[in-house]
Amino acid sequence: MKLLLAVLGSLICLSAASPRTLVILENILTKETHSSFLADLKSKNTEVVFKYATDSALTIKKYDERLYDNIVILAPSVTAFGNGIAAADFLQFVDDGGNLLVTGSSEIGDPIKEIAADCGIEFDDEGTSVIDHMNYDVSDAGQHTLIVADQFSPHSIISGADPKPVLFNGIGMAADPENPLVIDILHAASTAYSHAIDKDILEYPLAIGTKILLVAGMQARNNARVVFIGSQDMLSDAFYNAKVKSAVSTEAEASSGNKDFVSNVMSWVFKENGNLRFSGVSHNQVGFAPSDTGYRITDDVEFSIIIEEMRSGEWVAFQGGDVQLEFVRIDPFVRTGLTPDAAGNFKVQFKIPDVYGVFQFKVDYDRVGYTHLYSATQVSVRPFRHTEYERFIPSAYPYYASAFSMMGGLFVFSLVFLYHKDEVVKDKDQ
Repeated sequence: MKLLLAVLGSLICLSAASPRTLVILENILTKETHSSFLADLKSKNTEVVFKYATDSALTIKKYDERLYDNIVILAPSVTAFGNGIAAADFLQFVDDGGNLLVTGSSEIGDPIKEIAADCGIEFDDEGTSVIDHMNYDVSDAGQHTLIVADQFSPHSIISGADPKPVLFNGIGMAADPENPLVIDILHAASTAYSHAIDKDILEYPLAIGTKILLVAGMQARNNARVVFIGSQDMLSDAFYNAKVKSAVSTEAEASSGNKDFVSNVMSWVFKENGNLRFSGVSHNQVGFAPSDTGYRITDDVEFSIIIEEMRSGEWVAFQGGDVQLEFVRIDPFVRTGLTPDAAGNFKVQFKIPDVYGVFQFKVDYDRVGYTHLYSATQVSVRPFRHTEYERFIPSAYPYYASAFSMMGGLFVFSLVFLYHKDEVVKDKDQ
Protein backbone atom coordinates (compact mmCIF):
# COMPACT_ATOMS: atom_id res chain seq x y z
CA MET A 1 0.00 0.00 0.00
CA LYS A 2 2.79 2.40 0.91
CA LEU A 3 4.57 1.58 -2.32
CA LEU A 4 1.41 2.25 -4.31
CA LEU A 5 0.92 5.61 -2.61
CA ALA A 6 4.54 6.52 -3.29
CA VAL A 7 4.17 5.68 -6.97
CA LEU A 8 0.93 7.67 -7.24
CA GLY A 9 2.57 10.61 -5.50
CA SER A 10 5.47 10.51 -7.92
CA LEU A 11 3.13 10.43 -10.91
CA ILE A 12 1.16 13.37 -9.55
CA CYS A 13 4.35 15.35 -9.04
CA LEU A 14 5.55 14.57 -12.57
CA SER A 15 2.24 15.55 -14.12
CA ALA A 16 2.15 18.76 -12.12
CA ALA A 17 5.65 19.60 -13.26
CA SER A 18 4.83 19.15 -16.98
CA PRO A 19 4.24 22.47 -18.76
CA ARG A 20 0.71 23.09 -19.98
CA THR A 21 -0.13 24.57 -23.37
CA LEU A 22 -3.46 26.14 -24.32
CA VAL A 23 -4.35 26.06 -28.02
CA ILE A 24 -7.06 28.57 -28.97
CA LEU A 25 -8.74 27.51 -32.22
CA GLU A 26 -10.88 29.62 -34.51
CA ASN A 27 -13.15 26.74 -35.49
CA ILE A 28 -13.28 22.97 -35.56
CA LEU A 29 -11.85 22.81 -39.11
CA THR A 30 -8.48 24.02 -37.85
CA LYS A 31 -7.87 20.64 -36.22
CA GLU A 32 -8.19 19.01 -39.64
CA THR A 33 -6.29 21.53 -41.75
CA HIS A 34 -3.44 21.83 -39.22
CA SER A 35 -3.28 18.25 -37.93
CA SER A 36 0.49 17.88 -38.56
CA PHE A 37 1.25 21.05 -36.64
CA LEU A 38 -0.95 19.98 -33.73
CA ALA A 39 0.61 16.50 -33.74
CA ASP A 40 4.07 18.08 -33.55
CA LEU A 41 2.85 20.25 -30.70
CA LYS A 42 1.61 17.21 -28.79
CA SER A 43 5.00 15.55 -29.25
CA LYS A 44 6.66 18.34 -27.28
CA ASN A 45 7.16 18.00 -23.56
CA THR A 46 3.84 19.64 -22.75
CA GLU A 47 0.22 18.89 -21.91
CA VAL A 48 -2.07 20.31 -24.62
CA VAL A 49 -5.53 21.77 -23.92
CA PHE A 50 -7.83 22.88 -26.77
CA LYS A 51 -10.35 25.71 -26.54
CA TYR A 52 -12.28 27.74 -29.11
CA ALA A 53 -11.74 31.47 -29.33
CA THR A 54 -15.41 32.26 -28.70
CA ASP A 55 -15.83 29.74 -25.87
CA SER A 56 -17.69 31.40 -23.00
CA ALA A 57 -15.64 29.31 -20.55
CA LEU A 58 -12.29 30.41 -22.00
CA THR A 59 -9.91 31.46 -19.22
CA ILE A 60 -6.14 31.79 -18.89
CA LYS A 61 -5.92 32.80 -15.22
CA LYS A 62 -7.48 31.70 -11.98
CA TYR A 63 -7.00 33.24 -8.55
CA ASP A 64 -4.45 35.63 -10.08
CA GLU A 65 -2.30 32.68 -11.21
CA ARG A 66 -1.83 31.71 -14.85
CA LEU A 67 -3.20 28.27 -15.68
CA TYR A 68 -0.84 27.58 -18.59
CA ASP A 69 2.83 27.93 -19.43
CA ASN A 70 2.28 28.46 -23.15
CA ILE A 71 -0.58 29.73 -25.32
CA VAL A 72 -0.96 29.15 -29.06
CA ILE A 73 -3.58 31.34 -30.78
CA LEU A 74 -4.75 29.87 -34.12
CA ALA A 75 -7.60 32.33 -34.56
CA PRO A 76 -6.35 35.21 -36.72
CA SER A 77 -9.75 36.64 -37.69
CA VAL A 78 -11.36 36.54 -34.25
CA THR A 79 -13.13 39.78 -33.39
CA ALA A 80 -13.54 39.10 -29.67
CA PHE A 81 -12.41 36.34 -27.36
CA GLY A 82 -14.91 34.53 -25.20
CA ASN A 83 -15.45 35.18 -21.49
CA GLY A 84 -14.45 38.83 -21.94
CA ILE A 85 -10.75 38.09 -22.40
CA ALA A 86 -8.99 41.06 -23.96
CA ALA A 87 -5.57 41.67 -25.50
CA ALA A 88 -4.37 43.09 -22.17
CA ASP A 89 -4.98 39.71 -20.54
CA PHE A 90 -2.56 38.03 -22.93
CA LEU A 91 0.01 40.75 -22.29
CA GLN A 92 -0.39 40.18 -18.56
CA PHE A 93 0.12 36.48 -19.23
CA VAL A 94 3.48 37.33 -20.83
CA ASP A 95 4.36 39.66 -17.96
CA ASP A 96 3.72 36.73 -15.61
CA GLY A 97 6.28 34.64 -17.49
CA GLY A 98 4.10 32.79 -20.01
CA ASN A 99 5.05 32.17 -23.66
CA LEU A 100 2.83 33.10 -26.58
CA LEU A 101 2.61 31.97 -30.23
CA VAL A 102 0.16 33.89 -32.45
CA THR A 103 -0.74 33.42 -36.11
CA GLY A 104 -2.19 36.02 -38.45
CA SER A 105 -3.73 36.14 -41.91
CA SER A 106 -5.02 38.67 -44.41
CA GLU A 107 -8.37 38.56 -42.58
CA ILE A 108 -6.85 39.62 -39.29
CA GLY A 109 -8.98 40.81 -36.40
CA ASP A 110 -8.40 43.70 -34.02
CA PRO A 111 -7.56 41.60 -30.92
CA ILE A 112 -4.56 39.99 -32.66
CA LYS A 113 -3.37 43.40 -33.90
CA GLU A 114 -3.64 44.82 -30.39
CA ILE A 115 -1.57 41.99 -28.90
CA ALA A 116 1.11 42.52 -31.54
CA ALA A 117 1.13 46.31 -31.15
CA ASP A 118 1.80 46.01 -27.41
CA CYS A 119 4.81 43.80 -28.26
CA GLY A 120 6.31 46.31 -30.69
CA ILE A 121 5.04 44.65 -33.88
CA GLU A 122 2.49 46.16 -36.27
CA PHE A 123 0.35 44.03 -38.59
CA ASP A 124 -0.70 45.57 -41.88
CA ASP A 125 -4.35 46.46 -42.51
CA GLU A 126 -6.99 43.80 -42.95
CA GLY A 127 -7.26 42.62 -46.54
CA THR A 128 -3.59 43.20 -47.38
CA SER A 129 -1.08 40.52 -48.33
CA VAL A 130 2.63 40.21 -48.91
CA ILE A 131 3.20 40.33 -52.67
CA ASP A 132 6.39 39.43 -54.52
CA HIS A 133 6.43 39.43 -58.34
CA MET A 134 9.81 37.72 -58.40
CA ASN A 135 10.00 35.19 -55.57
CA TYR A 136 6.60 33.59 -55.90
CA ASP A 137 5.99 29.86 -56.14
CA VAL A 138 5.29 28.29 -59.53
CA SER A 139 1.96 26.98 -58.18
CA ASP A 140 0.75 30.53 -57.47
CA ALA A 141 -2.66 31.34 -58.97
CA GLY A 142 -1.42 34.57 -60.57
CA GLN A 143 -1.67 37.03 -57.67
CA HIS A 144 1.92 36.36 -56.55
CA THR A 145 0.94 36.11 -52.89
CA LEU A 146 2.19 32.54 -52.50
CA ILE A 147 5.81 33.48 -51.99
CA VAL A 148 8.96 31.46 -51.38
CA ALA A 149 10.78 32.87 -48.34
CA ASP A 150 14.36 32.06 -47.40
CA GLN A 151 15.55 35.19 -45.56
CA PHE A 152 15.92 33.51 -42.18
CA SER A 153 17.36 34.82 -38.94
CA PRO A 154 21.13 34.27 -38.65
CA HIS A 155 20.52 32.87 -35.17
CA SER A 156 20.23 29.12 -35.71
CA ILE A 157 18.98 28.60 -32.16
CA ILE A 158 15.65 30.04 -33.38
CA SER A 159 15.24 29.04 -37.02
CA GLY A 160 17.37 25.89 -36.99
CA ALA A 161 20.60 25.05 -38.76
CA ASP A 162 20.48 25.59 -42.54
CA PRO A 163 16.67 25.85 -42.92
CA LYS A 164 15.09 25.12 -46.30
CA PRO A 165 12.89 27.68 -48.14
CA VAL A 166 9.32 27.90 -46.89
CA LEU A 167 5.97 28.80 -48.40
CA PHE A 168 4.19 31.88 -47.08
CA ASN A 169 0.76 33.29 -47.90
CA GLY A 170 -0.44 35.92 -45.48
CA ILE A 171 -0.10 39.38 -44.01
CA GLY A 172 3.04 41.41 -43.49
CA MET A 173 4.37 42.96 -40.29
CA ALA A 174 6.70 45.80 -39.37
CA ALA A 175 8.80 46.19 -36.24
CA ASP A 176 8.78 49.21 -33.97
CA PRO A 177 12.30 50.68 -34.42
CA GLU A 178 12.28 51.87 -30.81
CA ASN A 179 11.72 48.38 -29.40
CA PRO A 180 15.10 46.59 -29.07
CA LEU A 181 13.45 43.35 -27.95
CA VAL A 182 11.89 42.53 -31.34
CA ILE A 183 13.66 39.71 -33.23
CA ASP A 184 13.55 39.34 -37.01
CA ILE A 185 13.05 35.59 -37.51
CA LEU A 186 11.99 35.60 -41.18
CA HIS A 187 11.61 38.57 -43.50
CA ALA A 188 10.64 39.05 -47.14
CA ALA A 189 12.95 39.53 -50.10
CA SER A 190 13.92 42.98 -51.37
CA THR A 191 11.37 42.70 -54.23
CA ALA A 192 8.33 42.24 -51.94
CA TYR A 193 5.77 44.76 -50.74
CA SER A 194 2.64 44.67 -48.60
CA HIS A 195 -0.65 45.90 -50.00
CA ALA A 196 -4.21 44.90 -50.92
CA ILE A 197 -4.27 42.77 -54.05
CA ASP A 198 -7.22 44.46 -55.80
CA LYS A 199 -6.40 48.09 -54.97
CA ASP A 200 -4.15 50.65 -56.57
CA ILE A 201 -1.14 51.76 -54.59
CA LEU A 202 -1.91 55.38 -53.72
CA GLU A 203 -0.05 55.58 -50.42
CA TYR A 204 3.26 54.27 -49.20
CA PRO A 205 2.77 50.70 -47.90
CA LEU A 206 3.36 49.73 -44.29
CA ALA A 207 6.70 48.25 -45.32
CA ILE A 208 8.55 47.17 -48.44
CA GLY A 209 11.41 44.81 -49.18
CA THR A 210 13.37 43.33 -46.33
CA LYS A 211 11.54 45.56 -43.85
CA ILE A 212 8.52 43.26 -44.15
CA LEU A 213 8.54 40.73 -41.33
CA LEU A 214 6.91 37.40 -42.08
CA VAL A 215 7.76 35.81 -38.71
CA ALA A 216 8.76 38.01 -35.78
CA GLY A 217 9.56 37.30 -32.16
CA MET A 218 10.18 39.06 -28.91
CA GLN A 219 11.90 38.01 -25.72
CA ALA A 220 10.67 40.09 -22.79
CA ARG A 221 12.98 41.22 -20.01
CA ASN A 222 11.58 38.46 -17.80
CA ASN A 223 12.68 35.93 -20.48
CA ALA A 224 9.10 35.22 -21.61
CA ARG A 225 8.91 34.68 -25.37
CA VAL A 226 6.40 35.74 -28.00
CA VAL A 227 6.27 34.81 -31.71
CA PHE A 228 3.97 36.23 -34.41
CA ILE A 229 3.56 34.35 -37.71
CA GLY A 230 1.87 36.35 -40.44
CA SER A 231 0.44 33.29 -42.20
CA GLN A 232 -1.68 30.64 -40.53
CA ASP A 233 -1.51 28.71 -43.82
CA MET A 234 2.22 28.40 -43.19
CA LEU A 235 1.37 25.88 -40.43
CA SER A 236 -1.19 23.94 -42.49
CA ASP A 237 -0.87 20.38 -43.74
CA ALA A 238 -1.04 21.61 -47.32
CA PHE A 239 2.05 23.79 -46.87
CA TYR A 240 3.85 21.14 -44.80
CA ASN A 241 3.50 18.60 -47.63
CA ALA A 242 3.90 20.98 -50.58
CA LYS A 243 6.73 21.21 -53.08
CA VAL A 244 8.60 24.50 -53.42
CA LYS A 245 10.05 26.09 -56.52
CA SER A 246 10.56 29.79 -56.97
CA ALA A 247 9.62 31.29 -60.33
CA VAL A 248 13.14 32.71 -60.73
CA SER A 249 14.94 29.61 -59.52
CA THR A 250 16.62 27.14 -61.87
CA GLU A 251 16.67 24.38 -59.25
CA ALA A 252 14.21 21.49 -59.26
CA GLU A 253 11.22 21.32 -56.97
CA ALA A 254 12.00 20.42 -53.37
CA SER A 255 9.99 19.69 -50.27
CA SER A 256 9.01 22.76 -48.32
CA GLY A 257 10.88 23.57 -45.13
CA ASN A 258 7.72 24.69 -43.33
CA LYS A 259 7.50 21.75 -40.95
CA ASP A 260 11.10 21.88 -39.76
CA PHE A 261 11.16 25.67 -39.56
CA VAL A 262 7.89 25.97 -37.62
CA SER A 263 8.93 23.12 -35.31
CA ASN A 264 12.21 24.92 -34.50
CA VAL A 265 10.43 28.21 -33.88
CA MET A 266 7.88 26.47 -31.68
CA SER A 267 10.65 24.77 -29.66
CA TRP A 268 12.29 28.15 -29.18
CA VAL A 269 9.16 29.98 -28.04
CA PHE A 270 8.36 27.14 -25.61
CA LYS A 271 11.94 27.43 -24.22
CA GLU A 272 12.92 23.95 -25.32
CA ASN A 273 15.84 25.64 -27.09
CA GLY A 274 17.97 28.58 -26.00
CA ASN A 275 17.14 28.39 -22.30
CA LEU A 276 20.22 28.93 -20.10
CA ARG A 277 20.87 28.14 -16.45
CA PHE A 278 23.98 28.22 -14.27
CA SER A 279 25.26 26.35 -11.22
CA GLY A 280 28.47 25.51 -9.40
CA VAL A 281 29.73 29.10 -9.03
CA SER A 282 33.04 28.97 -7.18
CA HIS A 283 36.13 31.11 -6.69
CA ASN A 284 39.37 30.63 -4.82
CA GLN A 285 42.93 31.81 -4.59
CA VAL A 286 45.09 29.85 -7.01
CA GLY A 287 46.53 26.86 -5.18
CA PHE A 288 44.11 27.09 -2.25
CA ALA A 289 40.68 25.68 -1.44
CA PRO A 290 37.58 27.89 -1.88
CA SER A 291 37.05 30.26 1.05
CA ASP A 292 34.65 33.05 2.03
CA THR A 293 37.24 35.12 3.89
CA GLY A 294 37.87 37.41 0.91
CA TYR A 295 41.06 38.20 -0.92
CA ARG A 296 44.09 40.41 -0.67
CA ILE A 297 45.14 42.89 -3.33
CA THR A 298 47.26 41.39 -6.15
CA ASP A 299 46.21 37.81 -5.26
CA ASP A 300 45.92 35.36 -8.14
CA VAL A 301 42.36 34.00 -8.15
CA GLU A 302 40.42 31.44 -10.14
CA PHE A 303 36.71 31.71 -10.98
CA SER A 304 34.48 28.98 -12.42
CA ILE A 305 30.81 28.64 -13.31
CA ILE A 306 28.85 25.78 -14.92
CA ILE A 307 26.44 26.90 -17.67
CA GLU A 308 23.90 24.61 -19.31
CA GLU A 309 21.46 25.19 -22.16
CA MET A 310 18.20 23.51 -23.11
CA ARG A 311 18.46 21.70 -26.45
CA SER A 312 15.39 19.85 -27.73
CA GLY A 313 14.06 19.65 -24.19
CA GLU A 314 17.29 18.29 -22.68
CA TRP A 315 19.89 20.10 -20.57
CA VAL A 316 23.33 19.94 -22.20
CA ALA A 317 26.65 21.68 -21.61
CA PHE A 318 26.76 25.19 -23.08
CA GLN A 319 29.73 25.81 -25.37
CA GLY A 320 29.45 29.54 -26.04
CA GLY A 321 32.78 31.18 -26.77
CA ASP A 322 31.77 34.74 -25.92
CA VAL A 323 30.94 34.49 -22.19
CA GLN A 324 32.79 37.11 -20.13
CA LEU A 325 33.54 37.66 -16.45
CA GLU A 326 33.70 41.12 -14.90
CA PHE A 327 35.35 41.91 -11.58
CA VAL A 328 33.37 44.97 -10.55
CA ARG A 329 33.50 47.45 -7.71
CA ILE A 330 31.50 50.31 -9.19
CA ASP A 331 32.99 49.97 -12.65
CA PRO A 332 34.68 46.83 -13.98
CA PHE A 333 38.35 46.63 -12.97
CA VAL A 334 38.83 43.34 -14.83
CA ARG A 335 36.97 42.06 -17.88
CA THR A 336 38.09 38.72 -19.28
CA GLY A 337 36.73 35.85 -21.35
CA LEU A 338 35.65 32.53 -19.86
CA THR A 339 36.81 29.31 -21.51
CA PRO A 340 34.49 26.26 -21.30
CA ASP A 341 35.42 22.61 -21.11
CA ALA A 342 33.39 19.69 -22.48
CA ALA A 343 31.17 19.69 -19.37
CA GLY A 344 30.25 23.39 -19.70
CA ASN A 345 32.50 24.47 -16.82
CA PHE A 346 33.76 27.97 -17.61
CA LYS A 347 37.02 28.93 -15.89
CA VAL A 348 39.48 31.79 -15.83
CA GLN A 349 42.43 32.96 -13.72
CA PHE A 350 43.38 36.59 -13.18
CA LYS A 351 45.18 38.88 -10.75
CA ILE A 352 43.12 41.02 -8.41
CA PRO A 353 43.86 44.72 -8.98
CA ASP A 354 45.82 46.77 -6.46
CA VAL A 355 42.61 48.35 -5.19
CA TYR A 356 40.72 47.25 -2.11
CA GLY A 357 36.99 47.41 -1.40
CA VAL A 358 33.83 45.35 -2.01
CA PHE A 359 33.82 43.67 -5.43
CA GLN A 360 31.59 41.31 -7.40
CA PHE A 361 32.35 38.41 -9.70
CA LYS A 362 29.72 39.17 -12.36
CA VAL A 363 28.64 37.12 -15.37
CA ASP A 364 26.05 39.00 -17.45
CA TYR A 365 25.32 37.08 -20.66
CA ASP A 366 22.63 38.51 -22.92
CA ARG A 367 22.49 37.24 -26.52
CA VAL A 368 19.72 37.10 -29.11
CA GLY A 369 17.89 33.79 -28.93
CA TYR A 370 19.06 32.91 -25.42
CA THR A 371 17.52 33.70 -22.07
CA HIS A 372 19.32 36.34 -20.04
CA LEU A 373 21.86 34.77 -17.71
CA TYR A 374 23.04 36.83 -14.74
CA SER A 375 25.24 35.79 -11.82
CA ALA A 376 26.82 38.10 -9.21
CA THR A 377 28.95 36.92 -6.29
CA GLN A 378 30.16 39.50 -3.76
CA VAL A 379 33.62 39.35 -2.16
CA SER A 380 35.81 41.74 -0.19
CA VAL A 381 39.34 42.72 -1.15
CA ARG A 382 41.65 44.00 1.64
CA PRO A 383 45.05 45.66 1.58
CA PHE A 384 48.23 44.08 2.97
CA ARG A 385 48.42 43.77 6.74
CA HIS A 386 51.43 45.35 8.43
CA THR A 387 52.99 41.91 8.89
CA GLU A 388 52.53 40.94 5.24
CA TYR A 389 54.73 43.51 3.55
CA GLU A 390 58.16 42.44 2.35
CA ARG A 391 61.04 43.63 4.49
CA PHE A 392 62.72 45.20 1.50
CA ILE A 393 60.61 46.07 -1.49
CA PRO A 394 62.68 46.26 -4.70
CA SER A 395 60.61 49.12 -6.05
CA ALA A 396 61.48 51.15 -2.92
CA TYR A 397 65.25 50.86 -3.30
CA PRO A 398 65.55 54.51 -4.45
CA TYR A 399 63.82 55.63 -1.25
CA TYR A 400 66.07 53.44 0.88
CA ALA A 401 69.09 54.92 -0.87
CA SER A 402 67.86 58.47 -0.38
CA ALA A 403 67.25 57.87 3.34
CA PHE A 404 70.68 56.38 3.98
CA SER A 405 72.36 58.98 1.82
CA MET A 406 70.61 61.68 3.83
CA MET A 407 71.82 60.16 7.09
CA GLY A 408 75.35 59.78 5.73
CA GLY A 409 75.37 63.30 4.41
CA LEU A 410 74.17 64.66 7.72
CA PHE A 411 76.89 62.75 9.56
CA VAL A 412 79.64 64.03 7.24
CA PHE A 413 78.28 67.56 7.37
CA SER A 414 78.22 67.46 11.17
CA LEU A 415 81.85 66.34 11.36
CA VAL A 416 83.01 68.96 8.91
CA PHE A 417 81.03 71.68 10.57
CA LEU A 418 82.25 70.87 14.06
CA TYR A 419 85.92 70.58 13.16
CA HIS A 420 85.82 73.64 10.96
CA LYS A 421 84.33 75.63 13.83
CA ASP A 422 87.15 74.60 16.23
CA GLU A 423 89.81 75.79 13.78
CA VAL A 424 88.14 79.18 13.44
CA VAL A 425 88.20 79.66 17.24
CA LYS A 426 91.96 78.87 17.41
CA ASP A 427 92.69 81.49 14.74
CA LYS A 428 90.90 84.15 16.77
CA ASP A 429 92.91 83.35 19.91
CA GLN A 430 96.18 83.82 18.06
